[in-house]
Amino acid sequence: MSEQVAPPPASDAAPQQPAVETPAQPAVETPPPAEPEEAKKSGGKKALGIIGAIVVFLVVAGLKFGLGAAIGNFLNKDETADAKAGDCIAELPEIKGDKEEEVDGAKVVECTSTDAAYSVVGRIDGQTEAQAKAETTCNEFFKEDQEGYVFYSIESGKKGYVLCLTKKA
Repeated sequence: MSEQVAPPPASDAAPQQPAVETPAQPAVETPPPAEPEEAKKSGGKKALGIIGAIVVFLVVAGLKFGLGAAIGNFLNKDETADAKAGDCIAELPEIKGDKEEEVDGAKVVECTSTDAAYSVVGRIDGQTEAQAKAETTCNEFFKEDQEGYVFYSIESGKKGYVLCLTKKA
C-alpha cells in the first residue's frame, strides 16, 4: 500500500488575504549597555591608588631632600634669626635668676616701637646648646653691673645662634 498526500480540496481552503505592510518605523538608537557597577568601582579604586602612590612619593622625596624642613621653617618662621647688634626684640617672659624658659613668638621690632623691650648688644653664631647655657657666653657684650639676658635658638644636637640682650632703657 502506498501513501499519498494530496492538497486539501479548494473549497475547504481559506481565501488568502493580501499582506498588509506596516509603515517603516524610524530607527531609534539605543544607548550602549551601562557598565557594570564593579567596573566603575574598580576604575575609581585604581585612580585613588595612583593618587595615593604619587602623594607617598612626594612625601618621601620631600623628606629626603629637605623639603619638609623648608616647609616647616616657612610655617614656623624664626623671626629673630636675622637679628643683629642694634636691633630690638619685643617683650619676652620675665625671667629671674638663672632660670630658663622656652619662648614662642619672639620677634624683632623697630627700636622706636612701644613693643621694643630688649636691645640686642651682641650675637654669636655657631653655638651648641651647652655653649649657649654657659655663664660667660655673653659677658663680653655686657657692661659692668648691667643686667643681661641670653636668648638662643638651637635645635637639639645642632648649632644655632645666641643673642645677648639688655633691657631697653
